[in-house]
Amino acid sequence: MNRFLNKGMVATLQRRMASQLLINDSKYAFLKELGIKENNAGVFHGKWAANGQTVQSFAPANNSPIANVQNGNVKDYEIAITEARKAYNDWCEVPAPRRGEIVRQIGDKLRTQLQNLGKLVSLEMGKISAEGVGEVQEYVDICDYATGLSRSLEGKIFPSERPGHALLEQWNPLGVVGVISAFNFPCAVYGWNNALALVTGNSVVWKPAPSTPLTAIAVTKLVEEVLVANNVNPALCSLVCGEGDVGQALVKDKRVNLVSFTGSSEIGKIVGQQVQARFGKLLLELGGNNAIIVNEDADLNMVVPATVFAAVGTAGQRCTTTRRLIIHDKVYDQVVERLKKAYAQFESRIGCPLDSNTIIGPLHNQQAVGKYKASIAEAIASGGKIEYGGKVLEREGNYVLPTIVTGLKHDDPVVLRETFAPILYVLKFSNLEEAIAINNEVDQGLSSSLFTTNIQNVFKWMGPKGSDCGIVNVNIPTSGAEIGGAFGGEKETGGGRESGSDSWRQYMRRSTCTINYSKELPLAQGIKFE
Repeated sequence: MNRFLNKGMVATLQRRMASQLLINDSKYAFLKELGIKENNAGVFHGKWAANGQTVQSFAPANNSPIANVQNGNVKDYEIAITEARKAYNDWCEVPAPRRGEIVRQIGDKLRTQLQNLGKLVSLEMGKISAEGVGEVQEYVDICDYATGLSRSLEGKIFPSERPGHALLEQWNPLGVVGVISAFNFPCAVYGWNNALALVTGNSVVWKPAPSTPLTAIAVTKLVEEVLVANNVNPALCSLVCGEGDVGQALVKDKRVNLVSFTGSSEIGKIVGQQVQARFGKLLLELGGNNAIIVNEDADLNMVVPATVFAAVGTAGQRCTTTRRLIIHDKVYDQVVERLKKAYAQFESRIGCPLDSNTIIGPLHNQQAVGKYKASIAEAIASGGKIEYGGKVLEREGNYVLPTIVTGLKHDDPVVLRETFAPILYVLKFSNLEEAIAINNEVDQGLSSSLFTTNIQNVFKWMGPKGSDCGIVNVNIPTSGAEIGGAFGGEKETGGGRESGSDSWRQYMRRSTCTINYSKELPLAQGIKFE
């Protein structure tokens, strides 16, 4: 009797728990349209199967569970890497234009679910709907870019000093590309890597952030449909959701020819050392303590909205978020006052990221809220003045007020340290050389921007004594990069480049080939060996 009663109690408990999942709320019907279920396998290697622990994905807006995901473990990873290598063996011989056609179809498939995927990104990560849809659009755009690239992958032909010889370079795929993505861009970062890796002839194993598995599952399901429809081994784009053990297995695995890691500089340093220890290839996209410089001749009508967008967008959780605002002393007071007014206008629009009126969503989790509070306390203790914000909002979810801090020295530790939250440190300068030095003194070197109307300042800023960042903007924010240029940074940002320009080269290996089509055997440099 007790045995049957216990089973009944368990069933009741399971039903109650299922009813608490957001996937069973009609408000989130888009989840099922994306193929998300109450219980989801977090591993795909041509088949959906997982053997790890079951976890829940939570919505930062209210910290409610969205759905269950059974993670992968090291055993699942081993299956995935084996199947991905098998898929590579066929894919690498597919002509590049044909590979581009399949990537084009992936882009079209994403277009059919653009709004739904954008909503899922917003729900699971916490960014507002417009940013969620925009992130998926980045994946679509890079698919279009990669499709064109498939017909223009180039190698050079050089003049040979030897008669009857041809000297050229040949580019070939690497093999398996391992992608470890971060929570803040759970779709786009994979898209940048996936589209270029595929078009250059590689297979991909994706290990997403532990807190955004549903986005990874939904994206992989769409990619799977395209691959199956084209009779391509779907293990070409494998997925292993999981914790650090899975990431470690991928990073240390010699069968993974390139590791593309997006995350913090601290973890990136460890990943870099481990991949280098096995002489693997590495693509790092790490932190950024980004600055906008406002020169005395800047158009302040552009400065204020640009700063607000870059400092407040995604609740300060972009790697390109503006964290330092360096203002010329002649316009300092005016800019600060205008910023405070602009920030105040947005306070009523902090809320659920899926609401159309929301302009600022939540932080991703309570740990992020804790870091926000700690940085505010340290800033005050260091002599900083809170001009606006500095508070956690007392409501469900992970909401904080965007914050403006003045009165700190440019080299205070809290200013030099990247905090993944909407905290803007406002600093003063008296000449452009001083401002550039402040911009460059942080450990990271991702994005930077100068607001000026002086053409001489522009070229100084872009030149060898200007910004030391990978992204050097003029009269636009530090965030919002286009896919056509290479994205990445210097110093502790990692040095990697993704997306446009010649970033495709990181996914291929180059061979220099000398072909003797003569009947003679001359040596280079005129050497005689007789």
